Amino acid sequence: MWSFRVRGGVKLQYHKELSSEKAVVPMPLPRRLYLPLQQHIGAPALPVVAVGDTVLKGQLIAKAAPGLSAPVHASSSGTVVAIEEYVAPHPSGLRQKTIIIATDGQDRWAELPKPITDDFPLGVTPAELNSRVAAAGIVGMGGAAFPSAVKLDLKSRYQLDTLLINGAECEPYLTCDDRLMREEAAAVIDGVRILAYALEVQSVVFAIERNKPQALAAIREAARVEPWIKVMALPTRFPMGSERHLVLACTGRETPSRKLTADIGVVVHNVATARAVARTVRSGEPLISRVVTVSGRGIREPANINVPLGTLVEDLLVFCGGLHPVPHKLIGGGPMMGAPLPSVQVPVVKGTSGVLALTADEVNDGAESPCIRCGSCVSACPCGLVPLEMAQLVRRGDLQGAQAIGLQDCVSCGSCSFICPSHIPLSHYFNFAKGQLGALDRDSRRQDRIRALIQARNERAAREAEAKKAAAAARKAAKAAAAAASAAAPVDTPASQLEEST
Repeated sequence: MWSFRVRGGVKLQYHKELSSEKAVVPMPLPRRLYLPLQQHIGAPALPVVAVGDTVLKGQLIAKAAPGLSAPVHASSSGTVVAIEEYVAPHPSGLRQKTIIIATDGQDRWAELPKPITDDFPLGVTPAELNSRVAAAGIVGMGGAAFPSAVKLDLKSRYQLDTLLINGAECEPYLTCDDRLMREEAAAVIDGVRILAYALEVQSVVFAIERNKPQALAAIREAARVEPWIKVMALPTRFPMGSERHLVLACTGRETPSRKLTADIGVVVHNVATARAVARTVRSGEPLISRVVTVSGRGIREPANINVPLGTLVEDLLVFCGGLHPVPHKLIGGGPMMGAPLPSVQVPVVKGTSGVLALTADEVNDGAESPCIRCGSCVSACPCGLVPLEMAQLVRRGDLQGAQAIGLQDCVSCGSCSFICPSHIPLSHYFNFAKGQLGALDRDSRRQDRIRALIQARNERAAREAEAKKAAAAARKAAKAAAAAASAAAPVDTPASQLEEST
């Protein structure tokens, strides 16, 4: 087993003590649930309910769209009161199609798929497991929200040999995965075994940072009877939980630029994803809730809460005693890779790992000043990039130049911005540039499609014109042939005419 220290990165004040000893508690059912149709990477789900419909807990309310997508289920029973545009948990504050349910307080369950209770080997095929995971709407719960069934199907295209479970939880403040590992270690390990069975791999590495000793002990105990599951204690350094760097630290394999970890035989799944898979296999329950850390010095009572998806952030904050003092920043996710929330009126979605209310003392803000070319950002970059050069190119508008020196390899971890003594928001520049390049790429593909459609239309019109011309020529030829045949035929004189002439 390899053990590498992650390249670059930064040492942070983790502030996990605010919530690490707070056991997971259930969130009271809110009066309304706001369930966006896009809580995952890919195309938005398609509604299968209408306003006025009564729905049950766990019922499918939006099916997966064709291609890359994931379905959405009702988090509780109630009535669909609207399907409309609602503000998304994104810093842009843009709206997206959302199903709004007025809960009835009864939490009545829909009929769920039959549980699979077999011990290993399971009584279903890996393909059937993949279908069940897809139908349950499970996505990566570490923040990326990539549909998990798609990852499980990677074995059909890649030679996989290792499943890596990400329990690093390297973001400051967040302790939701820590509490899951401590409180539900057996369920997490059961989910790991199911994932390994679905992927058909024989090697599993469970990676946890050393600053979680109780989680390490709990997972080691739960995995004790499975010698093929290796539990690995990692150095505490951000961004140890980044997929590519975690693979390097645990296996010694480096993922090539613009490639997937599957290209080197490794698939990575999050701790909470493993637990969600265990739930859907063992009880038939789809992904309708998740554990969320609510923390920061601006929160009266930090907590780890099991939250029904669609619950508003405002309801979470009220449950935790409210805000005090008024926070300097309200962030969804962790402080390094999370995003500012546009308001408290946004819902918790599948990828929401935390809600942080940070005071001015907790935020590394300062007036931006000119780059002094100290190279700190270069040393901190875990991807081996040169952030100061990329930022300069982005400022000039040379996005292709920034792309040429590795922009697309940036994982947006924020280490460069954190370490910069000039307070230059480097990662913001890179996220902006990647967004612009993505928009240009989409526009280019759209123009290519339009050109292809125009060309196809012109070719079709030309073929139709040729066909019409040929048909007209054929009719003309047929008419001429008929006229010639008529002129050449002998004239028969009727008998009556012969008699009259006589």
